[in-house]
Amino acid sequence: MRRGLASAALVVGFSALAAFATAQPVYTHAVQEGDTLASIAQRYYADPTREAVLREANRMKGSGANGLVPGSWIFIPMVSFYRVGKDETWKSIATQFYGVPARSAALIEANKGNRRVEPDEGVELLIPYPLRHVVAPGETLAKIAKAYLPDSPLSVKRLRAFNAGARIERGQVVLVPLFDLRLAGEGQMQASAAFMRAAGGGAAKAAQDEVESALPKLIEQVAKAQFAEAVALGNRLLGAQSLSSTQVVTIEKELAVAYVALERADLAEASFRAALALQPNLELDTVRTSPRVLEAFNRAKQPAQD
Repeated sequence: MRRGLASAALVVGFSALAAFATAQPVYTHAVQEGDTLASIAQRYYADPTREAVLREANRMKGSGANGLVPGSWIFIPMVSFYRVGKDETWKSIATQFYGVPARSAALIEANKGNRRVEPDEGVELLIPYPLRHVVAPGETLAKIAKAYLPDSPLSVKRLRAFNAGARIERGQVVLVPLFDLRLAGEGQMQASAAFMRAAGGGAAKAAQDEVESALPKLIEQVAKAQFAEAVALGNRLLGAQSLSSTQVVTIEKELAVAYVALERADLAEASFRAALALQPNLELDTVRTSPRVLEAFNRAKQPAQD
């Protein structure tokens, strides 16, 4: 049989973390003759050192390829993605995926968020994969962190915070939040469209991250009176899919200022109305904002007040 035929299947159900509330899609690999954990890790993660993750996720003992019987199946764990709904918080999402609200710190870190600012509705979050590691004799948090996480003091801190109150002793389970466990290379190409939809391929997050990185340029263009360039960039950014509401509000505000400068008060008011539809309590700085921009903004607000 050709390598790759029937090599992977989608199983949507509870993962090894069955105690948690959210059903996780699970990708599986059919073991072929000659497979090793390192070769499978290279195939799916483009990183053979991830064999340690595969070994622990599949409860395989020892350092060799024990248990790799041709025709058997092994799990290929990975991060997933989640679109934030109305009124959801870091803690409510952490509870949904990890069972404990305090684990929201991992979500915040993985998504470069702020614990004082709740995630924006519509934004797509990366959900780190919580690998279950069974503590071996003599293991410490530092040793566990070294096996799976980047070589940094922050890794031990992250691991300790995710397992607050847990005992680090033989036979106990430690959860390791893996931020970068994504399919790559050949493995990514093999994933079926159905699986990628179920796992949340991260396309929305990638688009949102790209827009976020372009917003400072848009703001700078308006500040430097490069209004035509700002209009072109702002409208291109609005054409991206799956923007968060905060991103749309920011873009529309900058566009409105540019439109006023270009003598298009009608378009400025339309941009302000679009921003107000998403953020009804939006206000402008009356000291730093020009009178003409304030006039357009107040006209945009008027229909909502009638």
